[in-house]
Amino acid sequence: MIAHGALVFIVGLLAGFPFAFVILGKIVLWPIPGALDWQMPGDLRGWHMAHLEGILNGLTLFAVAAIMPQLRLGDTAFKVVAWGLIITAWGNIIASVIGPMFGGRGLEFGGSVSNSLMYLLFVLAVGTVLVALALVFRGARKAP
Repeated sequence: MIAHGALVFIVGLLAGFPFAFVILGKIVLWPIPGALDWQMPGDLRGWHMAHLEGILNGLTLFAVAAIMPQLRLGDTAFKVVAWGLIITAWGNIIASVIGPMFGGRGLEFGGSVSNSLMYLLFVLAVGTVLVALALVFRGARKAP
């Protein structure tokens, strides 16, 4: 979980570059001289979401990994929590990057292929996070 959390967090940090470039309307990397007047694909909202999704999902993996030793769950439940949150994190960050790169918001199925893919990834992430956090709640309630 921690390794996946770090990778998802890194993807979120990297999504901060196009987020900044959309804000600036150009690509500029100080102290490298010059700037490239090129409009990034996507909009401000989309890149902001991608940036935050990676960071927040990475932090969620770190947080749950840190508290797992305190939960009272069986081996299978621990695996469901871990893999559920890993699937959630990757589903959210991949869908969030697809949006500004290829168009769509993933709020409903249909329209473009990218929008439908985003929708499916978000639905998968919602399902897995609900199961995982329900188990975290159960394990926390059983803890002394």
